[in-house]
Amino acid sequence: MAGHKILVIDDSKVIRVRVQEMLPQGNFTVIEAKDGQEGLKFIVKERPNLIMLDFLLPKVTGWEVFQKIQSDSKLKKIPLVLMSGRKEEVTDKIPEPFNKHYFAFLEKPFEKKELTAAIKSAFDLAKRRPPEQVDAGSGGSSEEIQALQAQVKKMQAEIVALKKQMTQLVTIVKQKLK
Repeated sequence: MAGHKILVIDDSKVIRVRVQEMLPQGNFTVIEAKDGQEGLKFIVKERPNLIMLDFLLPKVTGWEVFQKIQSDSKLKKIPLVLMSGRKEEVTDKIPEPFNKHYFAFLEKPFEKKELTAAIKSAFDLAKRRPPEQVDAGSGGSSEEIQALQAQVKKMQAEIVALKKQMTQLVTIVKQKLK
């Protein structure tokens, strides 16, 4: 993992320094952000190999940063470790199990082995994330969009036919009831 960039977004200098101290020397470049706003700038500018995100942040919250990451197909491929000393704050917004959302959770305070396990888990989860589903709004290729449009047209024709059949059935039932 030599040369990997880790972005640590946490308003606590103690946590940012602690993460840096717990990582093997020389293997990582640690980029520190003190709030969500600064963190978002570094995510775009630095394109880190791993994001460690505190959930409770000033300016732009960890929840807002998480949502921004999840809404961008390139950013959501970056392994993510979500950190919080108040797990209930996270579970209020994101239901467990967290691995279903493809991020690792690290409860503060933490030890070196917990940090290492969370980082490994985040990389494993990022690898298992299924590829993006293409929809017309996500900039899919014109062939894919045309195929989807043809599918919609076919389904609309089927709906019209089903409505016609339903009308015929209703007419028959009414005649039988007379």
